[in-house]
Amino acid sequence: MAASSGLVPTYPAPSGENVLPGFAPSRIGASKHAFTRPARPAAASRAGLFSWVPVFLSVGIGGWFLVSGNLHSVAWIMLTFLAFMGLSAWRIAHPLAERGRISWRAADTLRLGGLTTMLVIAGAGLAEIRSAQVAAPVLEWRYYGPVEGRVVNIDRSARDRIRLTLDQVILRDVAPRRTPERVRLSLMDMATREIPPLGQRIMLTGHLSPPPGPASPDSFDFRRMAWFQELGAVGYTRTPIMAVTPPAGGAWQMHRLRMRISAAIQSRIGGQEGAVASALMTGDRSGIEEATNKVMRASNLYHIISISGLHMSMLAGFVYTSLRLALVLLQGLRIPMPLATHKMAAIGALAAATVYLWLSGGGVATERSYVMVAVMLVAILVDRRAISLRTVALAATMILIYSPEALTSPGFQMSFAATIALILVYGPWSRVSPHIPFWLRPIAILLLSSLVASIATSPIAAVHFNRMAQYGLLANLLTVPVMGALVMPAGVIAALLAPIGLAGPALWVMGVGTKWMLIVANYVAGLDGSVTAIAMPPAAVLPLLCYGAALAVLSWRKGLLRHRQIGPMVGVSSGLTMLIVAAGLWGTSGRPMILISESGDAVGVQTPLGRAVSKPSGGAFTVENWLLEDGDIATQQESAARPAWTGDRRDRRADLPNSWKIFHFTGKGAGQRAIPACQPRHIVVASEVVEARNPGCLLFDLKHLRRTGAVAIDFERVAPKITTTEERQPRLGS
Repeated sequence: MAASSGLVPTYPAPSGENVLPGFAPSRIGASKHAFTRPARPAAASRAGLFSWVPVFLSVGIGGWFLVSGNLHSVAWIMLTFLAFMGLSAWRIAHPLAERGRISWRAADTLRLGGLTTMLVIAGAGLAEIRSAQVAAPVLEWRYYGPVEGRVVNIDRSARDRIRLTLDQVILRDVAPRRTPERVRLSLMDMATREIPPLGQRIMLTGHLSPPPGPASPDSFDFRRMAWFQELGAVGYTRTPIMAVTPPAGGAWQMHRLRMRISAAIQSRIGGQEGAVASALMTGDRSGIEEATNKVMRASNLYHIISISGLHMSMLAGFVYTSLRLALVLLQGLRIPMPLATHKMAAIGALAAATVYLWLSGGGVATERSYVMVAVMLVAILVDRRAISLRTVALAATMILIYSPEALTSPGFQMSFAATIALILVYGPWSRVSPHIPFWLRPIAILLLSSLVASIATSPIAAVHFNRMAQYGLLANLLTVPVMGALVMPAGVIAALLAPIGLAGPALWVMGVGTKWMLIVANYVAGLDGSVTAIAMPPAAVLPLLCYGAALAVLSWRKGLLRHRQIGPMVGVSSGLTMLIVAAGLWGTSGRPMILISESGDAVGVQTPLGRAVSKPSGGAFTVENWLLEDGDIATQQESAARPAWTGDRRDRRADLPNSWKIFHFTGKGAGQRAIPACQPRHIVVASEVVEARNPGCLLFDLKHLRRTGAVAIDFERVAPKITTTEERQPRLGS
């Protein structure tokens, strides 16, 4: 009956061999005889198993970053043993089930557990290998003197200053084994100097220091990002730049060609619209002023001036559609084609995306976008669905293998969150769209995709940037269609016509599109309440959000509630629980009462009116980050004016709960002036080293802060609770 129904095929059992219901003969017997194989229960571990691979890898990578790579050899031996056990479980699960030792459900569970163990440990191993691969010396002191090196990158800082990144660095009286692989310097007084070309070896006099630590124990750690960029020192220069040797040839000629193309685009279009157009085509954002960046962030359009999946997909989609239409027309003229038109169009789109990758100068975000688009185009070539969770999982896996540190970047998290959300909404849209008038469908799909992408990425953006653009959906609705219909197609046409000198009209069209983008950005950023400040949540919130959403999405199956599949239902409910816990933590968490900068030049105390900093100047970058993470839009001057601190501008004091007091001493002689204040129930902060101290106080002088980094203090009952940066974020390579 089972065979006739077509549900469970049956085969005659070999003579003399009894086949029990629910079991099958061994693999050896199965290779020699026909046998009856029972139906196995549906399992989430078998359906779409590959989609879980990047999730498990990211768990291992995230765990490695949680301990900042401080895993000793004994820990790695234990992890290797666990990985071997996982591999063993993976290999023996099905043979045991075929021999009747365990059920097929248990075999599936065992295989899933083995795969999970292997991939989690593999993720930690990938991060360890990558960290060792980029390991380079980090400057351990402040340096002032001659700096010689080759220019490998030019960009612009948040303070609107041109920055040069140098490699092959030489520092006076610093041994090569202690010299950073790369250094980055901001150029002060830029109006009086000329930017050297990429590949040129230069010399200047610079101030250098190690990459700074986090502004507070839970803040963004710039040192970690610098470690993976092989950036061992940062600083600035006020002196002229001298050329040591002519610009290098080889690959640097291509980089200089890219910069010449950027300069040509900016000069032909002009103004900030030209700078934005140049950034879209070449990835060179050095011409974009910080004022433009601010309005783009406030209107949630900043992602547009960073070459990302949006641009790659628009360019590849335009080339693919244009080529396929042209090939169909040629096919109508009975011109023979070596491949199907959609495959030839995919090859052309892949070539265009590759050229765009080179033209944009690469970069992590651009490479990530290229991988995602390339995987989708290759899927077309091999007759697979171009857009699916498996395709996204393959792209994510490739990126995590190549660059594990990408997991911690907001670009990686937001791009994949948006892509997955759009894939999930595609099914319902395909069922609803036939009932919508054809002339409304483009508007409806634009509105739906923008809304879905905004919902998926807004929590991640709020965690990373502590800001939420209230009218970002409006800005994207007014801008993204212009990007897709004018800017990117005009950029492709300009690139094709540039060799024969006819790129002018296409660049004009591109400039019109980017000017419209800036008009929209300025209008939306100027609306009342356009930006809402969001306090930084606890560190556990983002992992709970991301993994909770992944668990719920990947566990969901069609007909899940109707068929009551236990495993997937547990996965979905667990994922939703994680999302609820994340929201609860975010809504109930508070900020530290006291924050102390790592150099002792700034102290902030939380008050009913917001954080009050001890001084209206000094430690500006750190204070700006504190207020941002508090969800506070005040400036440092406004924060310092809040009632809390009293005393001379160099000797400040404030009252704390439980009869505690805090003192902040800065300027020359701060170490000596701090000694009398060091009394019981006093917290003393000094920007110099305090040579002598009285017992009973909590002292944070320059020597102590250099060892601990930034400090956060809260009061639990009576005693203060102290959290240091080095406790939360041990330094990589230490």
